[in-house]
Amino acid sequence: MLSLKIISPEKIVFAGEVDSVLVPGEVGEFEILNNHAPIISTLVAGRVVYAIGSEKTTLQVLGGFVEVKKNEVNLCVEM
Repeated sequence: MLSLKIISPEKIVFAGEVDSVLVPGEVGEFEILNNHAPIISTLVAGRVVYAIGSEKTTLQVLGGFVEVKKNEVNLCVEM
């Protein structure tokens, strides 16, 4: 499981445990799974999709950045 926190300037959008996160990177979408290598990347306008079991939630973002380390995923996004 991944610990995901999605923060916008207005509020905390989501905080909880998820199975995977799909984010819009500069060169295309990429998926973050359990035990992903540490990374910091900018995000472009697109969709963020996070899955809890078979249930998926999609958010539209205007950009931001993602940080991944030790199964913790932090997204700072503009919506």
